[in-house]
Amino acid sequence: MFLRGTILAIAAAVGLTALDAMPVAAKEETRSVFVMSRTWAVTQVSEEPVIYRATRDNNNLNPFGPPPRLRTIQAIAAIQQATGCKVIVPSMYQNISGQFFSQVSCG
Repeated sequence: MFLRGTILAIAAAVGLTALDAMPVAAKEETRSVFVMSRTWAVTQVSEEPVIYRATRDNNNLNPFGPPPRLRTIQAIAAIQQATGCKVIVPSMYQNISGQFFSQVSCG
């Protein structure tokens, strides 16, 4: 009887943990923009301050793609195209995965 109660308690705890780990849908949609022959996905990641993330499509690592361009310039243009706001360049940073994050000024 004690073993059955323990197993039920563990099953209930695992069930509650699984409910907590459900994936959450993004509040903001991702906008795709085309900058300098490259496709960028721009998503809002924070509301206060307003921060956007820009991720460049790697074109399936195709070596015969368009000529190389500076990614920072492309990221600035992509965020501006997707949002219609001006990028605050001193707030911009890039993570190790090549994604750019920046605050924007819409006024």
